[in-house]
Amino acid sequence: MVSKFMDASRSVHYAAVLRILRYVKGTLYHGLHYSSRSSLEFHAYSDADWAIDPTDRCSITGFCFLLGTSLVSWRSKKQDVVSRSSTKAEYRALADTTCELVWLRWLLADMDAPQPTATPLYYDNRSAIYIAHNDVFHERTKHIEIDCHITRQHLKKGNLQLFSISSADQPADIFTKTHPPGCLRDLISKLQLASSLPPRV
Repeated sequence: MVSKFMDASRSVHYAAVLRILRYVKGTLYHGLHYSSRSSLEFHAYSDADWAIDPTDRCSITGFCFLLGTSLVSWRSKKQDVVSRSSTKAEYRALADTTCELVWLRWLLADMDAPQPTATPLYYDNRSAIYIAHNDVFHERTKHIEIDCHITRQHLKKGNLQLFSISSADQPADIFTKTHPPGCLRDLISKLQLASSLPPRV
């Protein structure tokens, strides 16, 4: 985010860079841990933060996929278009997550780890879940009709199953907004990120 202000940076951008560097220093030895005893149960979390960017009011999509307790895929990305409501932003995030989910299921099958059942996808927006299960389009959903079809099609095929999760328990929230240190530590813990000891010199 700070890179777009390289030409005309101000003190607020410098402060943001210092905060990023403090974060990097504090998490230098965090890493992903893959256990040989971890199950091959595949599940996903998805979230969006509506109109978070004050410069263009685009929303942020965030998702993560876990195989057992191991993080295998994640993304934090600004949406390409402005959403007129939080539900539309959330549904666009859900469609992006669905596309990644289908690709990862194919990849797992190719690696001899097929998923025999629908992949649980946990989401904290009940309106988006309702739209995914509702075959009727109306004025409120016409702008996201393509996204509706993507998720709905894979629901019907049995590739995924949507579950509601509270915002407080949503680990994908870490990919959509900044958090105070205590909350950030909780989210990192939910993603099973391991902290290793620094190498000896």
